Amino acid sequence: MGDRSLGDLGEQGLLPLLQAFCPPEQRSDDAAILTPPAGQQLVVSSDVLVEGVHFSDATTPPEAIGWRAAAANLSDLAAMGAQPAGITLALALPSDRPLSWIEAIYQGLDRCLRQYDCPLIGGDLSRSPTVTLAVTALGWVDPDRVIRRSTAQVDDWIVATGTHGLSRLGLGHLLGEWTLAEPLQKRAIAAHQTPCPRLDVLPLLARSQPPQTAWRVAGMDSSDGLADAVLQICRASQVGAVIDALPLPQATDFDRDRLIQATLYGGEDFELVLCLPADWAQALLTLLGDEAQAIGRITAEPIVQLAIGNRSEILSLDRGFQHFKAS
Repeated sequence: MGDRSLGDLGEQGLLPLLQAFCPPEQRSDDAAILTPPAGQQLVVSSDVLVEGVHFSDATTPPEAIGWRAAAANLSDLAAMGAQPAGITLALALPSDRPLSWIEAIYQGLDRCLRQYDCPLIGGDLSRSPTVTLAVTALGWVDPDRVIRRSTAQVDDWIVATGTHGLSRLGLGHLLGEWTLAEPLQKRAIAAHQTPCPRLDVLPLLARSQPPQTAWRVAGMDSSDGLADAVLQICRASQVGAVIDALPLPQATDFDRDRLIQATLYGGEDFELVLCLPADWAQALLTLLGDEAQAIGRITAEPIVQLAIGNRSEILSLDRGFQHFKAS
Protein backbone atom coordinates (compact mmCIF):
# COMPACT_ATOMS: atom_id res chain seq x y z
CA MET A 1 0.00 0.00 0.00
CA GLY A 2 3.00 2.31 0.34
CA ASP A 3 2.54 5.69 2.01
CA ARG A 4 -0.66 6.64 0.21
CA SER A 5 -3.54 7.82 2.37
CA LEU A 6 -7.14 6.65 2.51
CA GLY A 7 -8.11 9.88 0.74
CA ASP A 8 -5.87 8.97 -2.20
CA LEU A 9 -7.54 5.60 -2.69
CA GLY A 10 -11.14 6.20 -1.59
CA GLU A 11 -13.59 3.76 -0.04
CA GLN A 12 -14.19 1.72 -3.21
CA GLY A 13 -10.46 1.33 -3.72
CA LEU A 14 -9.89 0.31 -0.11
CA LEU A 15 -12.70 -2.23 0.19
CA PRO A 16 -11.13 -4.95 -2.00
CA LEU A 17 -7.90 -4.68 -0.01
CA LEU A 18 -9.68 -5.16 3.30
CA GLN A 19 -12.08 -7.82 2.03
CA ALA A 20 -9.03 -10.00 1.41
CA PHE A 21 -8.98 -10.58 5.19
CA CYS A 22 -12.46 -12.19 5.01
CA PRO A 23 -13.28 -15.72 3.79
CA PRO A 24 -14.15 -15.70 0.06
CA GLU A 25 -17.79 -16.60 0.67
CA GLN A 26 -18.25 -13.52 2.89
CA ARG A 27 -16.83 -10.85 0.56
CA SER A 28 -19.60 -9.81 -1.81
CA ASP A 29 -22.93 -9.65 0.05
CA ASP A 30 -24.52 -7.16 2.44
CA ALA A 31 -24.45 -9.52 5.43
CA ALA A 32 -22.94 -12.81 6.56
CA ILE A 33 -25.02 -15.98 6.95
CA LEU A 34 -24.08 -18.35 9.76
CA THR A 35 -25.56 -21.78 10.45
CA PRO A 36 -25.63 -22.64 14.17
CA PRO A 37 -24.43 -26.09 15.22
CA ALA A 38 -27.20 -28.37 16.46
CA GLY A 39 -28.24 -27.60 20.03
CA GLN A 40 -26.14 -24.43 20.32
CA GLN A 41 -27.24 -20.90 21.22
CA LEU A 42 -25.94 -17.64 19.75
CA VAL A 43 -23.80 -15.35 21.91
CA VAL A 44 -23.24 -11.75 20.75
CA SER A 45 -20.81 -9.22 22.21
CA SER A 46 -19.91 -5.69 21.06
CA ASP A 47 -17.00 -3.47 21.98
CA VAL A 48 -15.70 -0.05 20.90
CA LEU A 49 -12.06 1.08 20.89
CA VAL A 50 -11.49 4.82 20.57
CA GLU A 51 -8.16 6.52 19.87
CA GLY A 52 -7.09 8.59 22.86
CA VAL A 53 -9.23 6.49 25.22
CA HIS A 54 -8.20 2.88 24.56
CA PHE A 55 -4.99 3.33 22.58
CA SER A 56 -2.48 5.91 21.37
CA ASP A 57 0.55 6.04 19.10
CA ALA A 58 2.79 6.13 22.17
CA THR A 59 1.59 2.79 23.50
CA THR A 60 -0.04 0.83 20.69
CA PRO A 61 1.25 0.33 17.13
CA PRO A 62 -1.50 -0.30 14.55
CA GLU A 63 -0.99 -4.07 14.41
CA ALA A 64 -1.48 -4.19 18.19
CA ILE A 65 -4.67 -2.11 17.84
CA GLY A 66 -6.11 -4.77 15.56
CA TRP A 67 -4.98 -7.60 17.83
CA ARG A 68 -6.47 -5.95 20.92
CA ALA A 69 -9.75 -5.26 19.14
CA ALA A 70 -10.09 -8.96 18.36
CA ALA A 71 -8.80 -10.20 21.72
CA ALA A 72 -11.15 -8.03 23.80
CA ASN A 73 -14.20 -9.44 22.06
CA LEU A 74 -12.99 -13.03 22.02
CA SER A 75 -12.42 -12.66 25.75
CA ASP A 76 -16.08 -11.68 26.19
CA LEU A 77 -17.10 -14.88 24.39
CA ALA A 78 -14.80 -16.94 26.61
CA ALA A 79 -16.35 -15.29 29.67
CA MET A 80 -19.74 -16.68 28.57
CA GLY A 81 -18.39 -20.16 27.83
CA ALA A 82 -18.78 -19.64 24.06
CA GLN A 83 -16.59 -20.64 21.13
CA PRO A 84 -16.13 -17.98 18.41
CA ALA A 85 -18.14 -18.16 15.18
CA GLY A 86 -17.10 -14.87 13.59
CA ILE A 87 -16.30 -11.22 14.13
CA THR A 88 -17.16 -7.96 12.36
CA LEU A 89 -15.18 -4.71 12.38
CA ALA A 90 -16.61 -1.26 11.69
CA LEU A 91 -13.75 1.20 11.26
CA ALA A 92 -14.07 5.00 11.29
CA LEU A 93 -10.98 7.12 10.66
CA PRO A 94 -9.65 10.33 9.08
CA SER A 95 -9.11 10.30 5.33
CA ASP A 96 -5.45 11.29 5.68
CA ARG A 97 -4.53 8.11 7.61
CA PRO A 98 -1.84 6.16 5.68
CA LEU A 99 -3.05 3.00 3.98
CA SER A 100 -0.12 1.07 5.45
CA TRP A 101 -1.41 1.98 8.92
CA ILE A 102 -4.90 0.71 8.07
CA GLU A 103 -3.53 -2.50 6.62
CA ALA A 104 -1.47 -3.09 9.77
CA ILE A 105 -4.66 -2.93 11.88
CA TYR A 106 -6.23 -5.66 9.77
CA GLN A 107 -3.04 -7.71 9.86
CA GLY A 108 -3.05 -7.63 13.66
CA LEU A 109 -6.75 -8.46 13.77
CA ASP A 110 -6.23 -11.33 11.34
CA ARG A 111 -3.24 -12.69 13.26
CA CYS A 112 -5.26 -12.87 16.48
CA LEU A 113 -8.37 -14.32 14.82
CA ARG A 114 -6.40 -17.05 13.04
CA GLN A 115 -4.92 -18.15 16.35
CA TYR A 116 -8.45 -18.82 17.62
CA ASP A 117 -9.93 -20.11 14.35
CA CYS A 118 -12.34 -17.18 14.08
CA PRO A 119 -13.14 -15.58 10.69
CA LEU A 120 -13.65 -11.90 9.97
CA ILE A 121 -17.13 -11.98 8.41
CA GLY A 122 -17.88 -8.33 7.65
CA GLY A 123 -17.79 -4.73 8.76
CA ASP A 124 -18.07 -1.14 7.62
CA LEU A 125 -15.98 1.94 6.84
CA SER A 126 -16.68 5.59 7.65
CA ARG A 127 -14.83 8.90 7.76
CA SER A 128 -14.33 10.34 11.24
CA PRO A 129 -11.96 12.82 12.93
CA THR A 130 -11.25 10.16 15.58
CA VAL A 131 -10.14 6.60 14.86
CA THR A 132 -12.80 4.27 16.21
CA LEU A 133 -13.08 0.50 15.96
CA ALA A 134 -16.49 -1.05 16.67
CA VAL A 135 -16.29 -4.82 16.91
CA THR A 136 -19.07 -7.38 17.20
CA ALA A 137 -18.20 -10.96 18.08
CA LEU A 138 -20.51 -13.92 17.54
CA GLY A 139 -20.15 -17.29 19.21
CA TRP A 140 -21.88 -20.57 19.93
CA VAL A 141 -22.51 -22.03 23.36
CA ASP A 142 -24.13 -25.17 24.67
CA PRO A 143 -27.08 -23.82 26.71
CA ASP A 144 -26.20 -26.29 29.48
CA ARG A 145 -22.65 -24.91 29.76
CA VAL A 146 -23.19 -21.16 29.84
CA ILE A 147 -21.04 -19.14 32.26
CA ARG A 148 -23.02 -16.36 33.95
CA ARG A 149 -22.22 -13.77 36.59
CA SER A 150 -25.31 -14.59 38.62
CA THR A 151 -24.73 -18.19 39.74
CA ALA A 152 -22.02 -17.89 42.41
CA GLN A 153 -22.90 -19.54 45.73
CA VAL A 154 -21.58 -19.29 49.27
CA ASP A 155 -18.38 -21.32 49.80
CA ASP A 156 -17.48 -21.37 46.11
CA TRP A 157 -13.80 -20.89 45.41
CA ILE A 158 -12.80 -17.87 43.32
CA VAL A 159 -10.24 -18.81 40.67
CA ALA A 160 -8.15 -16.39 38.59
CA THR A 161 -6.89 -18.16 35.48
CA GLY A 162 -3.61 -16.25 35.37
CA THR A 163 -1.43 -13.38 36.54
CA HIS A 164 -2.99 -9.91 36.81
CA GLY A 165 -1.39 -6.47 36.63
CA LEU A 166 1.03 -7.19 33.78
CA SER A 167 -0.89 -5.11 31.24
CA ARG A 168 -0.88 -2.09 33.56
CA LEU A 169 2.85 -2.51 34.19
CA GLY A 170 3.46 -2.62 30.46
CA LEU A 171 1.32 0.46 29.84
CA GLY A 172 3.13 2.36 32.59
CA HIS A 173 6.50 1.49 31.06
CA LEU A 174 5.38 2.64 27.61
CA LEU A 175 4.08 5.91 29.08
CA GLY A 176 7.31 6.52 31.00
CA GLU A 177 5.66 6.22 34.43
CA TRP A 178 8.31 3.68 35.45
CA THR A 179 11.05 1.56 33.91
CA LEU A 180 10.82 -2.21 33.94
CA ALA A 181 13.85 -4.44 33.68
CA GLU A 182 14.04 -7.45 31.37
CA PRO A 183 12.53 -10.02 31.17
CA LEU A 184 9.53 -8.44 32.93
CA GLN A 185 9.54 -5.51 30.47
CA LYS A 186 9.05 -7.72 27.42
CA ARG A 187 6.36 -9.79 29.07
CA ALA A 188 4.46 -6.77 30.39
CA ILE A 189 4.45 -4.95 27.04
CA ALA A 190 3.25 -8.11 25.32
CA ALA A 191 0.47 -8.45 27.91
CA HIS A 192 -0.67 -4.92 27.11
CA GLN A 193 -0.34 -4.97 23.32
CA THR A 194 -1.17 -8.59 22.44
CA PRO A 195 -3.30 -10.07 25.26
CA CYS A 196 -4.51 -13.64 24.93
CA PRO A 197 -8.24 -14.33 25.47
CA ARG A 198 -8.66 -17.45 27.59
CA LEU A 199 -10.72 -19.58 25.24
CA ASP A 200 -8.33 -22.39 26.15
CA VAL A 201 -9.90 -22.53 29.63
CA LEU A 202 -13.29 -23.74 28.34
CA PRO A 203 -12.33 -27.35 27.51
CA LEU A 204 -10.38 -27.53 30.78
CA LEU A 205 -13.52 -26.51 32.66
CA ALA A 206 -15.38 -29.38 31.04
CA ARG A 207 -12.57 -31.87 31.73
CA SER A 208 -12.30 -30.90 35.39
CA GLN A 209 -16.04 -31.08 36.12
CA PRO A 210 -16.49 -33.75 38.83
CA PRO A 211 -18.76 -36.71 38.01
CA GLN A 212 -22.39 -36.27 39.00
CA THR A 213 -21.86 -32.52 39.47
CA ALA A 214 -24.27 -30.21 37.68
CA TRP A 215 -22.78 -27.42 35.56
CA ARG A 216 -22.66 -24.27 37.69
CA VAL A 217 -19.85 -21.85 36.94
CA ALA A 218 -20.10 -18.13 37.62
CA GLY A 219 -17.60 -15.86 35.98
CA MET A 220 -16.53 -13.02 33.72
CA ASP A 221 -13.32 -11.72 32.23
CA SER A 222 -11.06 -9.24 34.00
CA SER A 223 -10.84 -6.63 31.25
CA ASP A 224 -11.81 -3.91 33.74
CA GLY A 225 -9.66 -5.28 36.55
CA LEU A 226 -9.61 -8.21 38.96
CA ALA A 227 -11.47 -6.32 41.68
CA ASP A 228 -14.14 -5.23 39.22
CA ALA A 229 -14.71 -8.83 38.09
CA VAL A 230 -15.18 -10.15 41.63
CA LEU A 231 -17.43 -7.22 42.54
CA GLN A 232 -19.58 -7.62 39.44
CA ILE A 233 -20.03 -11.35 40.03
CA CYS A 234 -20.92 -10.80 43.67
CA ARG A 235 -23.43 -8.08 42.80
CA ALA A 236 -25.12 -10.23 40.16
CA SER A 237 -25.18 -13.27 42.47
CA GLN A 238 -26.22 -11.27 45.57
CA VAL A 239 -23.31 -12.60 47.61
CA GLY A 240 -20.00 -11.30 48.95
CA ALA A 241 -16.39 -12.48 48.94
CA VAL A 242 -13.15 -12.56 50.87
CA ILE A 243 -10.03 -12.24 48.72
CA ASP A 244 -7.07 -13.69 50.61
CA ALA A 245 -4.55 -14.11 47.81
CA LEU A 246 -3.60 -12.18 44.67
CA PRO A 247 -2.09 -13.42 41.37
CA LEU A 248 0.67 -10.79 41.42
CA PRO A 249 3.28 -10.44 38.67
CA GLN A 250 6.77 -11.64 39.59
CA ALA A 251 8.37 -8.23 40.09
CA THR A 252 10.48 -8.29 43.24
CA ASP A 253 12.07 -4.90 42.49
CA PHE A 254 8.72 -3.14 42.02
CA ASP A 255 6.87 -1.25 44.77
CA ARG A 256 4.47 -3.77 46.34
CA ASP A 257 1.60 -1.32 46.96
CA ARG A 258 1.72 -0.20 43.33
CA LEU A 259 1.86 -3.85 42.26
CA ILE A 260 -1.27 -4.64 44.28
CA GLN A 261 -3.10 -1.66 42.77
CA ALA A 262 -2.12 -2.78 39.26
CA THR A 263 -3.32 -6.29 40.01
CA LEU A 264 -6.66 -5.23 41.46
CA TYR A 265 -7.52 -2.25 39.27
CA GLY A 266 -5.14 -2.11 36.29
CA GLY A 267 -7.46 -3.95 33.92
CA GLU A 268 -6.94 -5.28 30.39
CA ASP A 269 -5.45 -8.56 31.58
CA PHE A 270 -8.25 -10.52 29.85
CA GLU A 271 -8.02 -13.47 32.22
CA LEU A 272 -11.14 -15.23 33.50
CA VAL A 273 -12.38 -14.96 37.08
CA LEU A 274 -14.47 -18.03 37.92
CA CYS A 275 -16.51 -19.10 40.94
CA LEU A 276 -17.20 -22.82 41.34
CA PRO A 277 -17.38 -25.59 43.96
CA ALA A 278 -14.16 -26.39 45.81
CA ASP A 279 -13.51 -29.86 44.37
CA TRP A 280 -14.10 -28.61 40.83
CA ALA A 281 -11.86 -25.59 41.44
CA GLN A 282 -9.04 -27.80 42.72
CA ALA A 283 -9.23 -30.04 39.64
CA LEU A 284 -9.30 -27.01 37.32
CA LEU A 285 -6.27 -25.43 38.99
CA THR A 286 -4.28 -28.62 38.41
CA LEU A 287 -5.05 -28.42 34.68
CA LEU A 288 -4.43 -24.66 34.39
CA GLY A 289 -0.91 -24.72 35.79
CA ASP A 290 1.23 -22.48 37.98
CA GLU A 291 -0.08 -19.01 37.10
CA ALA A 292 -3.69 -19.83 37.94
CA GLN A 293 -4.63 -19.29 41.56
CA ALA A 294 -7.48 -19.62 44.03
CA ILE A 295 -7.80 -16.06 45.32
CA GLY A 296 -10.66 -16.32 47.79
CA ARG A 297 -14.10 -17.58 48.70
CA ILE A 298 -17.71 -16.51 48.19
CA THR A 299 -19.45 -15.42 51.41
CA ALA A 300 -23.02 -14.63 52.45
CA GLU A 301 -22.25 -11.09 53.65
CA PRO A 302 -22.71 -8.82 50.60
CA ILE A 303 -19.32 -7.09 50.72
CA VAL A 304 -16.02 -7.87 49.01
CA GLN A 305 -13.14 -7.75 51.47
CA LEU A 306 -9.44 -7.89 50.72
CA ALA A 307 -7.64 -9.66 53.58
CA ILE A 308 -3.96 -10.31 52.85
CA GLY A 309 -1.52 -10.32 55.77
CA ASN A 310 -2.02 -7.08 57.69
CA ARG A 311 -3.84 -5.47 54.77
CA SER A 312 -7.63 -5.36 55.09
CA GLU A 313 -9.98 -3.20 53.04
CA ILE A 314 -13.41 -3.23 51.48
CA LEU A 315 -13.25 -3.16 47.69
CA SER A 316 -15.63 -1.04 45.62
CA LEU A 317 -16.45 -0.48 41.96
CA ASP A 318 -15.51 3.21 42.03
CA ARG A 319 -11.77 2.43 42.28
CA GLY A 320 -11.36 1.00 38.78
CA PHE A 321 -11.61 2.48 35.29
CA GLN A 322 -14.94 4.10 34.42
CA HIS A 323 -15.70 5.80 31.11
CA PHE A 324 -17.86 8.57 32.51
CA LYS A 325 -16.34 9.05 35.96
CA ALA A 326 -16.21 12.70 37.00
CA SER A 327 -12.66 14.03 37.28
